[in-house]
Amino acid sequence: MNETDESFEALLRYMRDSRGFDFTGYKRTSLMRRVRHRMDQGGYHTYEQYLDVLQASSDEFAALFNTILINVTAFFRDPESWDFLRDEVLPSLLAARAPTDPIRVWSAGCASGQEAYSLAMAMAEVLGPEDFRQRVKIYATDVDEDALTEARAATYDAKAVESVPPDLLSKYFDAANGRYVFRKDLRRAVIFGRNDLVKDAPISRVDLLACRNTLMYLNAETQRTVLGRLHFALAPHGILFLGHAEMLLSHSDRFTPIDLKHRVFRKAAGSHAGMGGFDAAAAMADRHGDLPAMDALRELAFRASPVAQIVVTGEDTVAMINQQAELTFGLSARDIGRLLRDLEVSFRPVELRAYLEQAKVERRAAMIQDVHWQRPGLDAVWFEVHINPLVDAENGLLGVSVVFFDVTATKALVEKVVQTNRQLEAAYEELQSTNEELETTNEELQSTVEELETTNEELQSTNEELETMNEELQSTNDELQTINEAVRDRSIELDEARAFLGSLVNSLHVGLAVVDREMRVVLWNRGCEELWGLRAEETTGTALTALDIGLPVDEVKPLIGRAFVEPDTSAVTTLDAVTRRGRAARVRVRCSAFRSPDSVQGALLLMEVAPDGASPA
Repeated sequence: MNETDESFEALLRYMRDSRGFDFTGYKRTSLMRRVRHRMDQGGYHTYEQYLDVLQASSDEFAALFNTILINVTAFFRDPESWDFLRDEVLPSLLAARAPTDPIRVWSAGCASGQEAYSLAMAMAEVLGPEDFRQRVKIYATDVDEDALTEARAATYDAKAVESVPPDLLSKYFDAANGRYVFRKDLRRAVIFGRNDLVKDAPISRVDLLACRNTLMYLNAETQRTVLGRLHFALAPHGILFLGHAEMLLSHSDRFTPIDLKHRVFRKAAGSHAGMGGFDAAAAMADRHGDLPAMDALRELAFRASPVAQIVVTGEDTVAMINQQAELTFGLSARDIGRLLRDLEVSFRPVELRAYLEQAKVERRAAMIQDVHWQRPGLDAVWFEVHINPLVDAENGLLGVSVVFFDVTATKALVEKVVQTNRQLEAAYEELQSTNEELETTNEELQSTVEELETTNEELQSTNEELETMNEELQSTNDELQTINEAVRDRSIELDEARAFLGSLVNSLHVGLAVVDREMRVVLWNRGCEELWGLRAEETTGTALTALDIGLPVDEVKPLIGRAFVEPDTSAVTTLDAVTRRGRAARVRVRCSAFRSPDSVQGALLLMEVAPDGASPA
């Protein structure tokens, strides 16, 4: 079991380090179940074997990623909670703001967009479409790029919109080619982007944050980290809307419940953000005016900064270079206006172009550590490079800032810091020994508290696990329903083909019969019934020679034998026979091979009364 656990952890580390998707904070029970599900589909038996497959196939990694992220979602999921949000929460949120104040909403873990558009409809119902377009911005994020692509299209099939009330469906969707498209004028207020709640910086100053049925997949430690980010994202008195399996009972210092039944919480008054950060867009939005000569002052401050810095536009054009960057990398004012990729600094001392593209596309800062730079005739230096996208209040890209922090002196102090840490560890051990005596006194009280907390966590974990399994069953049920529909369609097609062939065979005005190699009747059409007086159900499966008909079968047997030996020819003979009415007649019999694409399956007999073939009674 330990070896299995370690191989599974190695698989998670590979996904984190090579692909940038960190699932190490997810609950192991449900996570291992989803990975095993994908392994069983591909026929892989061990985690080591599956790791080799992931290293060789990017397609398999995409399939695994989609299996882990179940993406079970729906419009207005848990309708009673959405009714409470629309009727109680949104009116009070709007009442606390001026009539023209902007409203910022974040749908975290939006999957294929149903939750984000549900928020848009709820806000539009309370505000009215015109005020909604003027005031509301909804930021919808997820880690699954395929799901985001589907969400941006804003088009859904009839099954997906079944949970939308009919009045809202007709009001906010346009029907086209059997699908439903969300209104384009309201769609512009919804902005989709990739964001990993575990490691990416949160969106700030959010008035309403919906993060439903996402936390339940994370373990307790990762939940605390993510909740810290969500707490930081909320504006003062901001609203947090969770799924019905998520309680926050142990986070009352950060969030206070508005309605616990519907999982609506408010950012606790007086609580502080759990993480630091500087919101450039907020700073731009909060600035009410500029002092005289501020532009010149900013330019001088940028030029005089002791840290080398370069600013490029969104089109990769160098916009600003300070004096320290000129001295360090041999640049000058003449390089302003040139493309960064044409300058040596774009690839030496470190390749910057890929990081710049990532910052532009993902609107995410990056840091490159331990960058070595050997200047001609001078000592080597070490840099820590920070690449930050510069965005406006609407998340529009203005440019990218590249800052080179000289950390050479820091590296020289590392050994001293290590030695000091060892001394501190020794002192800490002494202090810990002293603290243990005090801890012994408090053990009984602490034990009682821990038992209560453990019981609470176990109940919460069980609830979340049941919810996860419910979503997996829902996903499997959808797959089975799709397969069932395909089988039903195929059955209808087969019935139609069978009916068509039966009609074709019975429409012939001659007797048509097919026998197999043992001369058992396989097919007996209505013409045969009219000619010989036996119904198809009386003949099928019976040897032709055993049928009581007025045809001399012994004279037909050689023709049937030839059909198997010489399948490319047919034989014709005219025989004296007695019809079902007891009349003598001359019957023409044509025998040919009944062939499949690969072999002869039987013999086909065409029987009709020859012209002028009736014999005198």
